[in-house]
Amino acid sequence: MSTAAPALRPGAVLADLLPAATATRARVRDAALVAGGAVLTGIAAQIAVPVPGSPVPVTGQTFAALLVGASLGARRGLLSLALYALAGIAGLPWFAGGASGAGGATFGYVLGMLVAATAVGALARRGGDRGVLRTAATMAAGNALIYAIGVPYLAFATGMSLGQAVAVGMVPFLIGDALKTALAMGALPAAWKLAGRD
Repeated sequence: MSTAAPALRPGAVLADLLPAATATRARVRDAALVAGGAVLTGIAAQIAVPVPGSPVPVTGQTFAALLVGASLGARRGLLSLALYALAGIAGLPWFAGGASGAGGATFGYVLGMLVAATAVGALARRGGDRGVLRTAATMAAGNALIYAIGVPYLAFATGMSLGQAVAVGMVPFLIGDALKTALAMGALPAAWKLAGRD
């Protein structure tokens, strides 16, 4: 008797390893994954450490958003982060530090995470989470997208110059981003190896 794992369609992501025998079960699985990704991001956002001189805290939120995108793929990643953003806008206190609502100085980072999760999910479908170097490039691209939206929004919301916004809204976080990327470089390829699909 063969113990080989069933074949996956090309472009599979980690979430596709979860079985769903029927279309209905696949929809239930996907809904649970989308909700779970939103909750994970909301919980990770509560790990918030203030940065002196910056309105932006260090959080686990960006790491969770990028993992959600890589693990769920572009469509489910987009839906998951959209659910996270919409619930926070509606008043659920699960943005960084228990905040909620739209329009705060750091809301651009939430929008950036939505875009980044989608892009990272698309890259993961192309194998961007299968090896250490590919995962590093995928996470770097995701972080760049978060800053590309979050930093200009921070400048607009606070009246800072773009240079000031970069200095307080990006530069202090680059070392932390490197550490998060290193974690992802170990975790995502290891998950594929454990599943026997590397």
